[in-house]
Amino acid sequence: MKLIGSASGKIILTGEYAVVFGYPGIAIPSPLNVTSEFEEDRNCDGIEVEWEEIKGDANWNAYLKDILNQIQRFKGKIIQGRLKITNEIPLGKGMGSSTSLIIAISKCFLGNKSKSEALAIEKSLSPHNSGIDFNVIWENSPILYKKEEGFTPIELPDDILKDAILIDTGKPNETTSELVDIVTKLRESDPKIEDALKQIAECTQRLIDKDDFESIIKDNYQSQLLLGIVPKPVQDLIAEIESSGGSAKVLGAGGRTGGGGMALVIHKKSGFLKDFTSKHQLKYYRLQSTA
Repeated sequence: MKLIGSASGKIILTGEYAVVFGYPGIAIPSPLNVTSEFEEDRNCDGIEVEWEEIKGDANWNAYLKDILNQIQRFKGKIIQGRLKITNEIPLGKGMGSSTSLIIAISKCFLGNKSKSEALAIEKSLSPHNSGIDFNVIWENSPILYKKEEGFTPIELPDDILKDAILIDTGKPNETTSELVDIVTKLRESDPKIEDALKQIAECTQRLIDKDDFESIIKDNYQSQLLLGIVPKPVQDLIAEIESSGGSAKVLGAGGRTGGGGMALVIHKKSGFLKDFTSKHQLKYYRLQSTA
């Protein structure tokens, strides 16, 4: 019998970093997914893994092994068979791929009611996570999230992402945990960091109040610059987008060097985004509303 589990990625509309420190944020599931399929085979030496589409490297294989070790502890037995991971979510680029993999694997082996087990694995492998990724991916619907209060469902305009795409600006040289540690330390000595976090929280409230989404994205991005999580090459890309009438911000943790992960870009001029991504040879994903 084949076991199957799947999970979406996530898109944080407002609240990156701010949610770590107790401020509210809003996130939606992405249209990109990861699916795990398992077939038991006692002739296999443990679990044989095959990645399809966007493939994990040695670090991701090690991370997957950690997940599977905890799954086996929950099941109380050694698992033998073939596991196929079919992944559409860019890895390590701000779309919640590590959490998505935990949830897809948990649903595959433990069933669709394995929330507590999946959450325990998430906390074990990512002890400093804010919780927004896990909740929006598990619920697979838009949420308003605050660390001390948990999540509440939120309704968003059906066309909020009508003119939006995701652009892959490259993988950051830093991990999410490294970036959160940097911002945490800076927050202790630099008052501009707290100001930036408060500004991001204000963007969340403006989204709740149905303010203009493009202006929210622009202001959210300015706060990201203050946090120092947008590498210079990505700043140049976003400056070009803004100068032509659009708006953009990085998703998730961003980066300090290398790429900034995925960027959410909104532009109403027909054809601009296609020409822009072609000019800079950037991979992109067109979005439909997930609200």
